[in-house]
Amino acid sequence: MKIIVASDAGFCFGVKRATKAAFEAATAAPGPVYTLGELIHNPQVVKQLERVGVRVARGVAGVGTGTVIIRSHGLPPAVLQALEAQGADVLDLTCPTVKAVQQRAATLAREGYEVVIIGDRDHPEVEAIAGYAGPAAVIVNSEEEAAAVPRIEKMGVVMQTTHDVTTCRLIVGVLLDKAHEIRVFNTLCDATAKRQKAALELARGVDVMVVVGGRNSANTARLAEICRRAGAEAYHVETAEELKADWFDGVETVGVTAGTSTPDWVIDEVVAKLETLSVAGK
Repeated sequence: MKIIVASDAGFCFGVKRATKAAFEAATAAPGPVYTLGELIHNPQVVKQLERVGVRVARGVAGVGTGTVIIRSHGLPPAVLQALEAQGADVLDLTCPTVKAVQQRAATLAREGYEVVIIGDRDHPEVEAIAGYAGPAAVIVNSEEEAAAVPRIEKMGVVMQTTHDVTTCRLIVGVLLDKAHEIRVFNTLCDATAKRQKAALELARGVDVMVVVGGRNSANTARLAEICRRAGAEAYHVETAEELKADWFDGVETVGVTAGTSTPDWVIDEVVAKLETLSVAGK
């Protein structure tokens, strides 16, 4: 069984930067260290951080006056202000790409545009962007939801950085008929787009795709969707232990890809397990 790893897979710059800084803070900070929500959507990395003393707080109330890490998804400005008001030492590790979307949304709102965010309304990145876009912000995640948006005189459109380009194009096509004036900004993350493109190309040439990443990782779930749309059997796993031998019965080629919050060592373990299954199947 031939195993091929996608040319672009795993940690992106923003996640790598945030993870490195969080581990450094665990040893350098004078008091307790918290992340407000999980730093990234990868349970294995979160557990590693917990082992070195970085605790996950679910809200401002769960944070004292120690160091509070703002995760790569960012936070709404009101939450940041609340943290600062109670005396927390804030370490902002918001992904630079996400921060640029926040600033874009804030600028559009300031210039009189009603902001439409293409993304998952329950995703922390989208919740943070909406905080900058103002109370009139609208969130849509499908053509149907876009069709239900009332007509807007001046519309500004931004996108969740980890969304897929195909869906965004379709939604923008619907929104074009919803405004007299519309400004659309492609705020998709380049690293995410590269991983989606590489996964799509690989999926078209293999029998089975294994997509590695947290179950709560939106960009990993989208990679699996993209692989299935390409016609490949795709399995989404968090760790090598989840792989099942019968998935690969009679399979000649297996592709492996991973979301932007998946560390290399998790990918390596999956590949090693696949190699073991390949030898056992001969």
